[in-house]
Amino acid sequence: MNSFQPLSKSVRERLANGLIAATPVPFDENGKLHEAGHESYLHYMARQPLAGVAAWAHTGRGLMLDDDTAQRVLRDWREVLPEKVLVAGVGSRDPNFERATARTVEMAEAAARIGADALLVYPPTWLREHPLLERLIVEHHTRVAGIGLPLIIFYLYEAAGGVAYSPKMLDELLALPGVVGIKMATLDSVMTYQDVSRQLRERHPEKLFITGEDRFLGYSLRCGARTALIGLGAICCDLQAELIRAHTVGDSARFLALSDEVDMLAETIFVRPMEGYIKRLLWALVHLGVIPLEAANDPWGPQLSQEEFDDVGRTLSALAVVAGKC
Repeated sequence: MNSFQPLSKSVRERLANGLIAATPVPFDENGKLHEAGHESYLHYMARQPLAGVAAWAHTGRGLMLDDDTAQRVLRDWREVLPEKVLVAGVGSRDPNFERATARTVEMAEAAARIGADALLVYPPTWLREHPLLERLIVEHHTRVAGIGLPLIIFYLYEAAGGVAYSPKMLDELLALPGVVGIKMATLDSVMTYQDVSRQLRERHPEKLFITGEDRFLGYSLRCGARTALIGLGAICCDLQAELIRAHTVGDSARFLALSDEVDMLAETIFVRPMEGYIKRLLWALVHLGVIPLEAANDPWGPQLSQEEFDDVGRTLSALAVVAGKC
C-alpha cells in the first residue's frame, strides 16, 4: 500500500476543487481522426482553466477506438498538457471475465507508458448477471491496481448502463491500495448519488468524491463532490471551473448564478437520445469556432437533426459564450 501513497496524494491534491474534462475526439465523415480538428481542439483546451482531462472515457469513445488512434490521442493530450493531470479510461466490452480483465490491464499498461497520471476504471458491465459479481468486480479492480497508477472507481448506476455497486462492495473497492476516489454518474438517480455521498463522508473521508453529474452539477457539489469529471467540461470550461471555485470559497450568489447558466447548457447537451451528447458537444465546438463542421462526427452515435444543431447554437449565444466568454 505504501508504494501508492506519494503519487496518490499528489493526484488527489491536484484534482481537488478542479474541473476534469472528459474530452471527445473529432472524426471525419469516414470515421477517421480529423487531424486539423483534433489539433485545434487540443490547443483550445490547453488555454482552459482545467485541473486535468480524461481521455479514453466514454465521451472520447475510449472502448471503441483502434489502438493506433487511442494511443495517438492520449499521447497528444500528454504533450499539450504536461502540467495537468491526465486520466485514462480503461475497460473492455468483452463478455468473458479473463479476456476483459486482461484487455483492461493492457489498456492500463499502455496508458502508463504514454504518461497517464491516473486510471478511470469503466464499470465491468459484463458481470451484471454473474453469481460471483462482487468478488469478481473487486478482483478486476485489484488486477488493474497492480499497474501502479492511482485508480478512480467509476460508479455508473445500472439504469444508466453501468453496474450497481452495493455499499459493501464500495467499501472493498475504496479500500484497495491506490484508489484515490470515485466518480459518480447516476443521471436521474439522485437517491443513489446521495447514498454514496453519505457513505464516503462517514467511511472514506480521505477519498476524493468526483461528480460526473452534468445535469445536476451544482447540486452534486453541494452534496459533497469536490471535483467534477464531466463531458460538459469539454466545452465552456470557464463556466464550470468558476462554478466549482464559487462553491469552494462560499460565494453563494456567484454559485447560484453560475448554476443557472451551467444547467442551461447541460439541458441542451444532455437530452434524449443520451448517446447524442457526444455529437452535441462536437457541434458546440463548431459553434465556438474551435473545429470545422466536417470534424463534428461521432461514428457510434445516433443521427441528430438540424434543429438540434441550431438549438446548441442558440444556447451558446444566450450564454454569450460565442463572443468570447468560453
